[in-house]
Formats: sequence, structure tokens, C-alpha cells
Amino acid sequence: MPLPSGAPGAMGSAVGPMSLRDLLLAAEAGGAAGGEEEVCVVGIFGKTALQLCSEKEALVSTVCDRQVFPLFPEEEPEPADGAAGSEGDPASKDYNQLQAYYSQESRVLYLVLTSICDTPQLLRACGDLTAAENREPGPGHPSGGPAPLPHAEAHEFWKHQEKLHCLSLLYLFSVCHILLLVHPTCSFDITYDRVFRALDGLRQKVLPSLKAAIKDCPVGKEWKLNCRPCPPRLLFLFQLNGALKVDPLPSRGQDPCGHLEKPPPKKHSPKRRLQHALEDQIYRIFRKSRVLTNQSINCLFTVPANQAFVYIVAGGPQDGDDPVAMLLDQLRSNCTMREPDSLLAPTLSGPRRYQMMRHGRQQLSFHAESSSSSSSGQLVDCTLKEFLWQHVELVLSKKGFDDSVGRNPQPSHFELPTYQKWVAAALKLYEVTIEGKDDDPTSGELSSKIMSSIKVLEGYLDIDTKFSENRCQKALPMAHSAYQSNLPHNYTMTVHKNQLAQALRVYSQHARGPAFHKYAMQLNEDCYKFWSNGHQLCEERSLTDQHCVHKFHLLPKAGEKPEADRNPPILYHNSRARSTGACNCGRKQAPREDPFDIKAANYDFYQLLEEKCCGKLEHINFPIFQPSTPDPAPARDESSPAPPEGEMEKLKEKEPQTQGESTGLSLALSLGQSTGSLGTYPPDAQGGGDNAESHGQSGDSKSEKRPSLVDRQASTVEYLPGMLHSNCPKGLLPKFSSWSLVKLGPAKAYNFHTGLDQQGFIPGTNYLMPWDIVIRTRTEDEGDLDTNSWPAPNKAVPGKRSAVVMGRGRRRDDIARAFVGFEYEDARGRRFMCSGPDKVMKVMGGGPKESAIKALNSDMPLYILSSTQGRGLKPHYAQFMRLFVVVPDAPLQITLMPQVQPGPPPCPIFYPEKQEITLPSDGLWVLRFPYAYVTERGPCFPPKESQQLMSYKVLRGILKAITQ
Repeated sequence: MPLPSGAPGAMGSAVGPMSLRDLLLAAEAGGAAGGEEEVCVVGIFGKTALQLCSEKEALVSTVCDRQVFPLFPEEEPEPADGAAGSEGDPASKDYNQLQAYYSQESRVLYLVLTSICDTPQLLRACGDLTAAENREPGPGHPSGGPAPLPHAEAHEFWKHQEKLHCLSLLYLFSVCHILLLVHPTCSFDITYDRVFRALDGLRQKVLPSLKAAIKDCPVGKEWKLNCRPCPPRLLFLFQLNGALKVDPLPSRGQDPCGHLEKPPPKKHSPKRRLQHALEDQIYRIFRKSRVLTNQSINCLFTVPANQAFVYIVAGGPQDGDDPVAMLLDQLRSNCTMREPDSLLAPTLSGPRRYQMMRHGRQQLSFHAESSSSSSSGQLVDCTLKEFLWQHVELVLSKKGFDDSVGRNPQPSHFELPTYQKWVAAALKLYEVTIEGKDDDPTSGELSSKIMSSIKVLEGYLDIDTKFSENRCQKALPMAHSAYQSNLPHNYTMTVHKNQLAQALRVYSQHARGPAFHKYAMQLNEDCYKFWSNGHQLCEERSLTDQHCVHKFHLLPKAGEKPEADRNPPILYHNSRARSTGACNCGRKQAPREDPFDIKAANYDFYQLLEEKCCGKLEHINFPIFQPSTPDPAPARDESSPAPPEGEMEKLKEKEPQTQGESTGLSLALSLGQSTGSLGTYPPDAQGGGDNAESHGQSGDSKSEKRPSLVDRQASTVEYLPGMLHSNCPKGLLPKFSSWSLVKLGPAKAYNFHTGLDQQGFIPGTNYLMPWDIVIRTRTEDEGDLDTNSWPAPNKAVPGKRSAVVMGRGRRRDDIARAFVGFEYEDARGRRFMCSGPDKVMKVMGGGPKESAIKALNSDMPLYILSSTQGRGLKPHYAQFMRLFVVVPDAPLQITLMPQVQPGPPPCPIFYPEKQEITLPSDGLWVLRFPYAYVTERGPCFPPKESQQLMSYKVLRGILKAITQ
């Protein structure tokens, strides 16, 4: 397989510079053919002047004595290593390019690094930034003009390019034997001290990743341990550019000693004396900054102790630095050629043509001047190639560099690899360092270790940001003090935001520079951490308006157990408020936690007691959501607004006002002859007036029916996330019912004289009020009681003729007696019945005397002051929880229509999933009301002041009797 251009074994005519990445990939694919030669690797980096010709490329041409790099390079395409397209973000591009050239004759591989420190790449970066500005129109420009790049973003862009440049330098320091630092002036740039210290710190950080990358490469043990073939030797090349004026040498006809007053010439030429001065200065600087130490194995690079490591190149426009001047000079020389030379000139090519061009004019850049006359007494200056080759020969002869100093110098490792071995190690390091790949080259993912280690460079390279960070760091403690002033131990989000705003005001008064935003975000995070570290209250409130007492915590997921030791802890909400509640039927009481969600409040607690008490009783189940898909979704919150106040007042006018009316009107209402018995919930209320019809609850009553509504089948795809109320969208049902209807037993299970035999009732309040319902009128001569049935003493027989006279001159009527009880329950488990609004029942014995008609035709309060208050100032409320109904065995129908308004308007009206429930005859039924009322906008909290109790009510018309 043929080798790539520039690789060992390639043809001399095809040898030329190429991208290092292409060279490594081609050499790896080309196998080991011709790659067994041992090579010395020389890296070249540095800065160039603002001119078209690059000193670094001319350096390789001078040393190799041939035109290696073209004088006018063509516009190169976008680099493949990590750079995006021309339309991409300039911040994501890498303007560093590594070019390789292999000199087969000398067995030296040259690596030339081009970065934004060079004119071509700097022009490309500026052009890309200008193109990016033109693509983004200004926010306030009406014509969509270019938006100028903010100063902070431009600063970040250039500093990011410097960091990428350091990564490329780290690669050169890891694969080269000799490094040449090229500088366009004759003074040392002190910024290199920071760069080298940054590189040394970066190398120590990424050394484990580099070791892992080359652990399988065919190189020596010391190379794998130190991730480099040897501590590279750093050489410095400076260019005069006319800064140093040297007197011309005397001509042949002149007497060199003609001027006796002139001092004799010194031993060293001015250029050599400048080289020695620069060597002393550079060595002193690097020793002071600890870049160079006694042991070379621990240093980023070394400098020779007994050899020159600084070389000064005489340059200038007349020496070929300006390509235009060089071409004009060459044209002038060609025009003055003699005839034999002009005949030979077209046939010359390659190295001979380059040598003729060099010797036919002034010296090219980086070409040393000829040796001085020995009669001057000065030492002969070496050429650039001689200067470099004295170090290259130490590498090729495998002697290595012994640059350690001190009393006990430790020898440093050295390895001269073959071409293929060097390619194997260099390719792995290229993938990790330059391309940012992981240890596995097939993964293609960025190595987090390498990218995170770039932050080490910030403290060395970015002085502006470092100053800004120091300034902002001094402002942070003052901002923290402003945040923590006058703070309670635990506080909510509102207090946290107010204190944070005050802290940011203090911070902005003192912080400056590019790091302002960074440390402002850190201040935000620090304040949040302080708040969440034992000072954050849980923001959740229970359905009874009690704060959760836990600090900030997470809720357990499905199947997950609470873990208080985690940070943040995984706990259920808890307000430490416990209450006592009864089950659905009321026979069993149990303690309950303060609920924080509707399911725990209205369903889970009662389901637990259902298994122990009410499970075997007869239930009338309310319709719930039946999914037709495995993953149903909750309905979106598109609740319609509440009815306007004017409409509510009109509805209230239609309500029957029976408290001050005659007994005949109350009896008429009890017979179901009033069409306004539904209370404030109108027949056309939004979102649920058709539920009774849609669920098949159309009564067979002979009396007047409600207006028919459009039937709509319940959805099987979306469910109602909360409870059913008047503002809900139609056709939606919840996953569970917050109501419960249970049959305790037959009608005879209730004893009128002893009342209910259940726990928690205050003595004298466990009685149901009688509700006498006229079935039909009978004449005097009609038969009396059936002789086959004898009633119990002092007890009326339901469904039969009773000797009750309704008024003077009236006939005997058949009256069925039902019983109704409005039960209230407080948080301590104390229960009692109410015989009317705000009237607690008190029966001394023999059963209640008051009829239930007054309570049925009145709005009963949802909350009432408990009959036994505690010692504290806070009032205790009892909540309407159950409705007891004894349905006699008689030819009538009792329909249940509960409606609750748990707050002042525009609070919606809540009702069960089945609005009209016909209770079967001969039964003691218990309707359990919800413990909490929740809408899509949140819970309806209990009242805090007694003046608001009248707004929380159970609407009248809850029961309706229809004769058959």
C-alpha cells in the first residue's frame, strides 16, 4: 500500500506539507511499510508579524533548503477537526491547525502549529465574527441591521480560542522531542510564562486521561508513564526586524585599523551578545516562576545548560520577509542573468532552483548571515540549521537530553521511536487532546475530564476575568449578609425572593467585570442552598388550611417508601394535625391524619374503614370514570366561569321561603308539589345537570318532572382530576367518588325512643327527626288496622292508617313516617344532630318532638360551632358529614338530591356523580358527605371567622317525597 505524502518511504517529488490528522490516519491505514525508520519530531509554534509571509513556514524551508510551503498559500477549507461549517457559530470553531512535513533525508518530522496568533487565522476568526453579526439582526433596529457582538461575548470568544490553543500546545509538548518558539521581535514575551505555567497545570490534570489513552500503544514503559517520549527541549527564535543596528564590515580597500580612537572589536558579535542576554533573562524568569526546576523529568520542558537555546534571525523587507519585495528582487536578478545561465534557468526545479534563488539575492528570512571575517577577532556565528542540528543530532544518536542540574541530578527518560510507533501514540493523543474523544475512539463523545480541566487555564490566561472574579468574590460576603439579615429559621418562598432581591442590590453596587453574571448566579444558588439546607418550609397546605411542618421534601413515587435520611428527604406531607372521624356508615371511629390531597381525604380513609366495618353493607355506588385506554389523561382545566351575581340573585328569589309560612305550605313541599325544591342549583346549571338522566335515574313519579336535558355519555378517555361541581365540563367523571351511600339495615333498625346506637354522639343528640308524609286520604268508615298485625306499644306502624288528626273537621289520612337526621362531626370525633340551622338537637328522653320539615326546607350550614369548645381562643367547628334517612315500607319514593356550596360566591356547587338518587323503601340509609371540597383551582378551605359561616351551606331541597 503506498504511503501518504510526507510519510517515510514516499517519493521525493510527492513530499509536501499536509494536515497532521490526515497524516496520522493515512499512516495508520497504510500499515508498517517503510515506517521502521527512527524519527526526530520537531514542533514549531509561536506568533507571527502582520505580514503575508509566515516565519514558521519559512523556517522549515530554510532548514530543509527547499521551498516546502507555498509562498502564497491557497484559501484552505474548514478544518475537519472540530470546526463547524462556515455558517456555524464562530464560538464552536477551532482555528488551530497542525501541519506536518517529513524530511526523509534528515529523518526529522516537522509539526507546525498555526493559530489565532498568526495573521491568516486571525483574519478568518474576525471574518467569521463579522459574518455572525450580519446574520443576527439587531433587536431594536427597524431595518434588521447587524447586531454588534456584546463585549462580554467577544471577550469570551477570544479567551476560548486561547484555551484551545493551549490544548494544541499540550499536544505538541506530549509528542515532540524539540520545540521551537518563534517570536517576531527580539524581546521576550513575558506572557509565555503564564502560558507555560498554565500548560504545566493542565498537563498534571489530564495526565491520567493521557495515560489511559496510550496504555495499549507499542511504546516504552517510561513513555506510557510520562505520556511523552522525553522532556522536550525548548528553543527560542527571535527576529530582529531592524531593531539591532550592526555596523557594516570594512571593505577590502579600507584599513580596518584606520581609526585608532575606535575601541577594538569585542569577542562576540552584537547579535551573539543579544542571544546570551536573552538566554540569561529567559532562564532567570522561568526559574523564578518554577517553570524550570533542577529535575528535568518534572518540568514541562527543558533548556540546555551548556548549549545555546536562543537564536536571533536577521530579518527585514530587504531579506525577503515581504514576498512582493522578494519577487521584485528575483525578477531583477533574472533580468540580469547571463546567456548561459538563462538557458539553464528553465530546467532547474526543486531544491536546486530554491538554492539558486536564495544565493542569487539577499538572504531569505531565517537564513543566517555568512560568517564574519576572522581578522575581526570575533567568533564565527553559526547558521540556523547548525543551531538546530546540534540538538537534533542528540536525538537521532539516542543520547537524549541531560538537562537536570543540581547536586543530585536525576536522569530523564528518552525514547527514539520508529515512525509507526510514533504514529500510534500520536493518533491516540490527538483524539483525546485535540478532538476531545473519550478513551474509546469509537464512542465519539467528549471527554468530560479533558473539557473540565480547561478551567485550570482560566486563572493563568484571563487576567480581566481573574480581576473581575476577585472583585465579585469580595462582594459576595456582603450580599450574603444582606440576605441573612432579619431572617427566621424557617421561611417560605416569598420571604426567600424578597431577601434575594435585597442581596442582589447590594451585590450590584460592588461587583464589576465579565464575572458579574457568573457570581450573580452563584449568589442566587448560595442563597437557595442556605434556604433549602434546613431553612425551607414546605409550601404545601393541607385541605384544612394547615401548613406542612416538614422542611422541603419530595413526595414518594408509586411503590416508593419514605426515606427521611435522604437529602432532600422523601416524606408524605404532614401538618401534625390529627382528627377523629367515623366511617361511611358512622358505626366505627378511627384517628385520621390531616389530608393533603382529595383522594386521601374523601376516599382512602373511608376505604380502610370499609374493610373493617361497612364492607358487607348494601351500597349504592356512584358512577365513576371507566377507562377505555391503558393510559387515560386528566382533562385540561377549561372550567367555565361561575354564574354572575345577578343570575344567582334571581335563582335565590325562586327558592321557597318556608320558615315563616303555614304548615299547609310545608306539607305541600313535603309532598313534592313544588318545582323549586332543587334550591339554588338551576336545572340548566353548567356541567352536570343532565347526569341524572344520563345515568338512568329518571323517576317514575306522577308529579312534575324536571326539564329534560341533552343526554351525553361520559368520556372514557379523559377523567375529571377533581370533584364534580357546577363549573365542570360536561361528560367527565372522576376516578373515585367522594360521596358514599350505605344502607345500615331495614327501617325497623332505627328505634325512635333510643336513637342511633353509634360511637361519638353527644348524649341526647343521636336522634332522627320524624318526617310525616301523607300518602292518601281515607274516610271514617274504612277499615282500621289489620287484625293479623299487632304493633309494638307506643310505636306507630309505618305505611298504615294512623289516628293523627291534621286539623279540625278533616278526615283521617294515611301517613307514612320517615326519619331524617343531619349529623355534624368535629375534629375530636364528637358528633351531634341538628334540628335546624344553627340549632343543636337536645332530647331528654322519648325521642324528638320537632318535625324535620323545617330543616328540610332550609339551607343547613356546612360548618357550625361545636357544642363543646376547648380552652383556647380558636373556635372549633363541626362539619356536616352525614345525612341519615329512614325510608318506611310504604308506597312512596324518597329522592335524594344533595348540593353543597362550600364558600361564598362565586364558589361552585358540589354534588354527587348521580344527582337524583331514589332510595329504596324499607331501609335506614346513610349519605356520607365529602370531608374536603376541591376544585381545579385548589381546595375550598374551611372558614376562619364565624361571620362567614352562613356562606358555607348545604342547599335546601335535599330530600323529595313522591307518592305512588
